[in-house]
Formats: sequence, C-alpha cells, structure tokens
Amino acid sequence: MSETQITREAAFELLKRYTKSESLIKHALAVEAVMKHFARLFGLAEDEVTKWGIIGLLHDLDYEMYPEQHCKKVREILTNHGYPEEYIRAIESHGYNIVNDVKPIHQMEKVLYTIDELTGLITAVAILRPSRSLVDLKVSSVKKKWKQKSFASGINRQVIEDGAKMLQMDLDYIIEQTIIGMQSVAEEIGLNGSS
Repeated sequence: MSETQITREAAFELLKRYTKSESLIKHALAVEAVMKHFARLFGLAEDEVTKWGIIGLLHDLDYEMYPEQHCKKVREILTNHGYPEEYIRAIESHGYNIVNDVKPIHQMEKVLYTIDELTGLITAVAILRPSRSLVDLKVSSVKKKWKQKSFASGINRQVIEDGAKMLQMDLDYIIEQTIIGMQSVAEEIGLNGSS
C-alpha cells in the first residue's frame, strides 16, 4: 500500500477491529491529536501531520488482543495491511526499554514515545477535576500530581522524562503542548466538562 492509500478512516476502522475497549480508543484519539499538534508545531506539511496522527491512532493496535506481544505483534498486523516500514517502526519504538529495544530515532518516534504515557497522566488529572475538563487544565495541576507517585502509579514518568531529553525540550513545555493537543478532541474523549 502506498502512503497515499493510507487514510485516517481506514486506520480508524483497523483500530476498531483490534480494539474494543472504549478507554483504549479514547487514548488512541488523544495520542492521535497530540501527534498532529506536535507535527504542526514543527511546521510539517499537512500530509505529514496526517501521517503522524495515524501513527498515534494505531500505536496501541496490538495492546488489547496481544498484551504479551505489545509493540511486537503490530509489525505482523500492519505488514498484512500494507503499511510501510516507517509507520511500523515508529509504533514499535514507543515500547523502547519497556517491551523492546527499538530506540526512537526520528522526531516523530521521539514525540510518540514521550507523549503516550503523558496523555494517560493528563487524562487521569482531568478526570479528578471538578470540571472533568481539559479546557481549564493547567501545567501546574499536572506537575502537582506528577510528584505524587501513588497517583496514576501505572504511568511511567521516567519514560516521559527520557523522551523529553531525547526531544531536547523542556518538560513543562511538552506537558503544555500535550494538553493543547488533547483539548482539540476533548469532546470525543469525554473531557470537555459536559459529561
């Protein structure tokens, strides 16, 4: 399959074929939105923005059905669906030092590696707020909860810090931009305060 044949619609259908959990689909939508936001921050063309988004959308494609083979089974699945190596490797790389040794090299891979866990932390913080909204969420609120190791203890903060170093970006800036990216899909992921 050529890159021009890879559409967001087809990617979303593929995600839904392998992922039934509503929370995992919302996580995929959040990561997609943040990946697109960072691609735009880097001044990339719209076709690259779409590619980054699709990679974010599919990053946990094998997680629900093949938890023991996470970031490994995805190669077989995406190869069978004609996805190019660039997509597959980027998705594999978000498991670096967790489930594999595929190191994030390209900017896109480093962003995915960094923001995957971070979107989970931001979601957890937003859910606890009286507003249940991302709209008024501040970096300081996320940083406060970051320091409470018992809060969202399954979130690997070291991965986020390592990713920030890879990107050579300030952690507060990454948190701020991740919140902004997630705000664009706040309604779809149930964090716009109206639920």
